[in-house]
Amino acid sequence: MTMLEGDDSNDAHGKALVKAEWKTLDHDVHGVAWRALLGEFVGCTMLMVVVVGSGFAAQSLSPGDVGLELLENALAIGAGLFVIINVIAPVSGAHFNPVVSMVDAWIGTCSWFRAFLYLPFQFFGCIAGTIVANLMFGHSWVSWSTHHRASAPHFLSEIVATAGLIFLVFALQRNGRKALSAAAVGLYIFAACFATSSATFANPAVTVARAFSNSFTGIAPSSLPLYIAGQIIGAVCGAALTLLLFPQPESTAA
Repeated sequence: MTMLEGDDSNDAHGKALVKAEWKTLDHDVHGVAWRALLGEFVGCTMLMVVVVGSGFAAQSLSPGDVGLELLENALAIGAGLFVIINVIAPVSGAHFNPVVSMVDAWIGTCSWFRAFLYLPFQFFGCIAGTIVANLMFGHSWVSWSTHHRASAPHFLSEIVATAGLIFLVFALQRNGRKALSAAAVGLYIFAACFATSSATFANPAVTVARAFSNSFTGIAPSSLPLYIAGQIIGAVCGAALTLLLFPQPESTAA
């Protein structure tokens, strides 16, 4: 075989690989995975209806009592997460969170393609849920929040809260106890709402969506960069801690 023939063979092989990859991507987009994308959108919508709706309800039921409002909101979010994760997990994995998707692609079982494909559905699902909650409680479909939250303690809180969430999710995944995720995440978020000064957003899509509601649960648009930066840093820290303590998934561990 000549060098030219070898080059032609390599080129044909490369084209075949590219073609096969595109067929795989086409199947992911137009085949089974459309249900996963819809699942992420529906799950995020349901989550924000719970988050924002319970915030409005808490303000109405317990006006002026911030501690009781937080308790009512945190209980609703924790319970809602337990139910929504159990319902949607078989369809999409129930990420509902861009940093969960990115870390799953990094150290978990999700492909990078699928993780990036999830992102717009997560953001638009969360925004849609906020709009629905606004309308259910008689407010404008979009009412920009004026609740300024940008401060050093809030930034640190989001790092800690997000690191804990990521560690929880992927530690359970890697030690073979993923079935506990719905209950564990719901309980963790409930506890973290009280344990952090930021009230534990720990989710860039949820954070952006909360800016669309001028309510107890809202966040001013000017505070978004600080919160999201803290969440990204926290996600990296949580993933690193997971790899440190669980270097191999249980199925491949020695």
